[in-house]
Parts: sequence; structure tokens; C-alpha cells
Amino acid sequence: MKYYIIAGEASGDLHGSNLITAIKKTDPLADVRAWGGDKMQASGATLVRHYKDLAFMGFVEVLKNLFTILQNISFCKKDILDYRPDVLVLIDYPGFNLRIAEWAKMQGFKVVYYISPQVWAWKENRVKQIKRSVDKMIVILPFEKDFYEKWDYPVNYVGHPLVEEVDDFIVRADESEIPLYQNNKGTIALLPGSRKQEILKKLPIMLQVSSKFPEYSFVVAKAPGIEDDFYASMLSSFKNVYAITGKTYALLYKAKAALVTSGTATLETALFFVPQVICYKGNPVSYQIAKRLVKIKYIGLVNLIMNKEVVKELIQHDFNIANLSRELALILHNEDKKAAIQEDYQKLKKLLSEGGHASTQAAKIIVEEAMA
Repeated sequence: MKYYIIAGEASGDLHGSNLITAIKKTDPLADVRAWGGDKMQASGATLVRHYKDLAFMGFVEVLKNLFTILQNISFCKKDILDYRPDVLVLIDYPGFNLRIAEWAKMQGFKVVYYISPQVWAWKENRVKQIKRSVDKMIVILPFEKDFYEKWDYPVNYVGHPLVEEVDDFIVRADESEIPLYQNNKGTIALLPGSRKQEILKKLPIMLQVSSKFPEYSFVVAKAPGIEDDFYASMLSSFKNVYAITGKTYALLYKAKAALVTSGTATLETALFFVPQVICYKGNPVSYQIAKRLVKIKYIGLVNLIMNKEVVKELIQHDFNIANLSRELALILHNEDKKAAIQEDYQKLKKLLSEGGHASTQAAKIIVEEAMA
């Protein structure tokens, strides 16, 4: 069978790579063509476009790059028509993928969506478009099944693929591969994001905080696909700051605490049972627009899933050196706070494991759809 998969971000590349591996186990003759990244390519997909050329975040940034986005959509449609897949698989990335889904359905292609757009956060009416254009929706967050049931749209909950990803790493973790640093109190992980524009807004504040905790090593997890020179000027003036590339899980395995940008990284950090502070700072105009449209109480997936503030969120103006220093000290030194976070992390992992082995379950659904 022929599978055309579209992922537009680093997290989509990770989940897409695991999905491709699982598809190939279920369908050994699978031919996969994809938009994604290095991980999906390494799993056996023929890569059409890399996600680093697609990632535009925020209302203002999308408007600035609208011509490029429209060109990509046009090219994608032509590529799908030329390839004629048995099934089109869309991974999150809703601004792009929902357009492609509607078009593909009109062309007669089978459409499966793996990892739902966050329509429960805003633009809830998009569910009508999803019902119209998506044959099967596969969700990875436990509350999404109830959300879609409210719209009379049955979906498949398979659990979260990060559970298996993190568990597999922990099982095979080699202590000798875990980086050691000079400061002996421990390591603080800095996960400032995967896009240059978000890193520039968050990392400088995280770095300023490092000088207030000289007894700790602060280690930046560099984003894949971003050149070292981009980070060098920001890191050079800090004595207890280091950086790694391609070893984020090794860093989290060792970390005492983490400062994490909102998104998938918050769940990864939780699954390693590392206390964290969630950090968000966006374009002021984009943030003000989003603030008026978004209906959710929290921005961090950890807090959203648990429906309470498990870990502190510092958003926009609240994300500053003084607040971040205070919250980091709390999760490093307050034993009651750390114990409460660990207890909630245990409950979170149990919730995310209920669907089974996510990638395998999703692959079975997708292969069945392709062969139907």
C-alpha cells in the first residue's frame, strides 16, 4: 500500500517516525512518501519537504509568510495527485493539514488524521470540517474522545506515543552516555523550543536565571536543524551553561528540574518525572489575538490533561527573570512541592497509557483503512 504522511513540526516528525516503523511492521510492502523531518526519513519515508521549511508560528508570522504557505499547499496537492496514495495520513499541523484534508476528500482520497488539531482549545467549529473531510480521527489525549463525542463524531483513542518513546529510552539508557558537567549540585534542563522565533524570546530569560543558581549546570537542548552559530552568541557569556544536540532524553534522564517551552516537551519532561516550569512568550500581537480566542484554562499539556495546575505556567509578561527564579527555587528545594508534582505525574502517565501502544494501534487503523 502507498501512504502519504504530512507532519509540519519536530514533534510530528517524532510521532511520524514511530508510526512509519509500526506501519512497516503491519504492512511490510508499505511505500511511504512524507512531509516531515530527519526521523521520518530515517524510518523509511521518501521526504518531500522538511518541517523546518514549514514552521510558521503565530498570526503575524503566518501573515508574513502567506505566499510561501500557499505555494506549499499548491505543491502538496500536485504531489499527492502524482503519487496517488491509498491513504493520506495527517499529523497535527492543522492550518495546513485541514486544508489538504478537505481538498483530498473531494478528490476521492481516504483521509486519516493522527493527533487531532487542538479544536477543543479554539475554533471548535472546525469539528464540522473534520467530520466532513476526515474518514478516521485517531486521538492521543484522553479528554479528546469525550470532546468529539459531544459532536457525535466517533474517534479512536490510542494513548500517547510519548509514553512508549520515553519508556523505551529509560529501559536502554546507558549511564556512560549521559553527559557530566562541572557543577556538582545537579543539572537543570533548558528546553526553549524548536523554532528560532520562539527560542529568541525564551532562551535569553532562561539564561539570565542560570546566573542566580551558580551551583547548578544549565544545559540547553538545541533544536534539530538549527545551526550552532544561532545559539553561540546567546550562550557565550554564561559560565555554568552548556549545550547538547540530539540528546534531549539523556538530558531529561539526568535533570533535577527543567524550564520548558509549552508544547510536547512538557509531556516528555513529565514522563521523565522531572519537576518543571512551563514558559511561554510570543509575539505581542499574536498573543493578544490568541488570548481572546482560546478557551482553555492552561497552555501546558500536563495541566490540560490533569485539569489542574500540576506545574507552574509563566505566560507572556509573567515570564520574567524574577518569577522564573522564584519558581525554579521552589521545585528544586521544596520537598512537599516536588512530592506533589511526582504524584500527579504518576496519575498523568496512567491516563496516557490507557489506549495501549499508541503507534502500533494507530498503524493498524491506518493500514486497515488503506486496504479497505
